[in-house]
Amino acid sequence: MPDATPLEHWIGFHVFVVVLMAVEYLFTRWQRSRRPASETLHSNAVAATIMWVGAALAFALFVYRSLGGESATQYLAGYAIEEALSIDNLFVFLLLFKLFRIEPLYQPKVLFWGVAGAIVMRGAFIVAGIGLLTRFEWVSYIFAVILLVASIRLVLPEDEAKKEETPRWLKWISNLHPVSPRQDSFFVRENGRRMATVLLIALIAIEVTDLVFAIDSIPAVLSITRHPFLAYTSNIMAVMGLRSLYFLLAHLLTRLKYLHYGLAAVLAFAAIKMLSAHFIDISPVLSLGVVAALLAVTIGISLLAPSPAGGAAPKKNS
Repeated sequence: MPDATPLEHWIGFHVFVVVLMAVEYLFTRWQRSRRPASETLHSNAVAATIMWVGAALAFALFVYRSLGGESATQYLAGYAIEEALSIDNLFVFLLLFKLFRIEPLYQPKVLFWGVAGAIVMRGAFIVAGIGLLTRFEWVSYIFAVILLVASIRLVLPEDEAKKEETPRWLKWISNLHPVSPRQDSFFVRENGRRMATVLLIALIAIEVTDLVFAIDSIPAVLSITRHPFLAYTSNIMAVMGLRSLYFLLAHLLTRLKYLHYGLAAVLAFAAIKMLSAHFIDISPVLSLGVVAALLAVTIGISLLAPSPAGGAAPKKNS
């Protein structure tokens, strides 16, 4: 569908996001001037999470007043499904930081640039996806199949031995060019030679995995709305809160052992919604309710279930 959103809405949204990023940055700097960074990590995550969730809801109010109730509901449903699927990214962050032994002090820097890259990538994916759906209606069936495959992949047994293996492409990069173990910068100069660091390799890994996740998540949000402005803004607001959400929930992630079933159900629901679009009208309100219910049930069961010995990590979509 053609985008009839006023240009000032697009400009205003990006100004809104940049201002929020500046506020988060200044607050973090202020906190670190008072106490060591290691002591402020959790409090910063709490404040940032509250800010980004509040900003997402405040933006929903703006959409309601400027574009109407139906658009606001589509935005909220898109935000909910993207936020739900983004939780799966957190498991990957946890695994990658463990794999590369990235110290907590340097993890925010990796995630900041990782999220910045994800914004550009997902924006391009959304534009391409909407363009394909507008020109070729049958592409929606391909997207639905992608979602169904992703949902099945989430519930299939996972090879535990391969979870913590270094990907082949990362081994190839390390063999191609020496990598410094330092974590204070992405590039360093050692013995007169400019070298990439393990911090840069971790950033590349996060960008690549987000590319994989986008293949699942973009069709999911397009099952809710094909309005470019709503699809883009709901996706970006969900992604922006990922960094703080990771540091807030990192200690809980290993307990959410049944969450992948809820995420698989969310993807399957999005696929069914796409496949049945010509026969059944599933409203954004119903979509929002289904996504919230599926997540609430699986998170509740995960938290109430006794923790297994050793605290095995939940399944990760990869």
